[in-house]
Amino acid sequence: MSREIIEALRQIESEKGIAFEALVEALEDALLSAYKKSPDAAEYATVEVDTETGDIRVYQLVFPEHIDVEALKVRDEETGEELGLDLSGVDMSQVQRIEVTPDDFGRIAAMTARQVIMQRIREAERDLMYEEYADRIGELVTGIVQQSDPRHNILVDLGRVEAELPRSEQVETEHYEHGARIKAVIVAVDPAAKGPQVKLSRRSEELVRRLFELEVPEIADGLVEIVQVAREPGYRGRDGKPVTGRCKIAVVSHADGVDPVGACVGPRGSRVRMVVSELRGERVDIIPYHEDPARFVAKALSPARVREVIVDDEERSATIIVPDDQLSLAIGKDGQNARLASKLTGWRIDIKSQSQMAEDEESLEFVDEEAGDGRCQAMTLTGKRCPNQAEPGSKYCSIHAGYVPPAAAGGADEAAAGAADAAAGEQVEE
Repeated sequence: MSREIIEALRQIESEKGIAFEALVEALEDALLSAYKKSPDAAEYATVEVDTETGDIRVYQLVFPEHIDVEALKVRDEETGEELGLDLSGVDMSQVQRIEVTPDDFGRIAAMTARQVIMQRIREAERDLMYEEYADRIGELVTGIVQQSDPRHNILVDLGRVEAELPRSEQVETEHYEHGARIKAVIVAVDPAAKGPQVKLSRRSEELVRRLFELEVPEIADGLVEIVQVAREPGYRGRDGKPVTGRCKIAVVSHADGVDPVGACVGPRGSRVRMVVSELRGERVDIIPYHEDPARFVAKALSPARVREVIVDDEERSATIIVPDDQLSLAIGKDGQNARLASKLTGWRIDIKSQSQMAEDEESLEFVDEEAGDGRCQAMTLTGKRCPNQAEPGSKYCSIHAGYVPPAAAGGADEAAAGAADAAAGEQVEE
């Protein structure tokens, strides 16, 4: 039987890639633990497996008085249980060895070997799986829904491994039926997890990015880049009714003649429809990225039309002026459109209608410019004075530092003067 154990360990080494020496060491540790449970076990002992013949022997260890045996004991960090002795630094020529192998130890060895082999195989497979998936975080994978545990976490079969879609990474409005095929992104690989090590997500913004990479060749080839993604997945409102999710992506082209928005939309909207279908109806806004904050912020509020953008570079904030009939569209349901635009651009956004802006300006006390009230003397597109304080030694605030008065522009009207105001923002044409 002992010889058969050695042959089995050699076979496991060949088939599973587990080092033979590691298997033998694990077997010796397990056999020692089994021996320690016998009533007549020696206090200090060691088990040795002859890797040639397969013979297994147990030796009682008798230490000389000058060796501190307590210092040699190895204990489990969590339970404190004694695991054995660390003899790596001991001169074994000074230690007396007395063979105390039990008569029935061959039967114990066979049972223990089977358990050790199965455990090591499981550990090796987990190690190999971790090595394979540890570098795949953020990758898009396709799997089949298997089952849900009591905490509503979903188990997904990825083929070689079983992954987990935690409840926290599920979209509230989605239902995952048994046997359904779903796409998700890998967000974590936990080597210490007792259950599935691979964690998936359907809520991650990375899912949107990967789906567009899958559907748009220009993105996969690097001709078009997704600069930023802002997403609010579907959820259930206070009344329990589902609220459709929405996301915005900012794209830029790195190749002449390639329209980034058109590439993502695809012929007759075919590409974006595939993404929306996989997101189960989630609305997707594709925004052209622009380095000019005013332009970028204005586009990010799509589909609302923007009249004017006034930016504050230091505070990274922008005041958006929209036509009165566009205010609710710009803000969006429960403020969703404004939140997504702010997240997409990284700017704090304050949206006002033209009427609101006019009222704000009229509420200010206007005095003669010669009186030195300290306010900026530039005129906004609404025909009112800028409400900001002028910079020291200047008639204008930092935003309107390059302002050109209508008179200096040759009698141009107020709209032209506003368009010439480069720092104040931009007028977005319909």
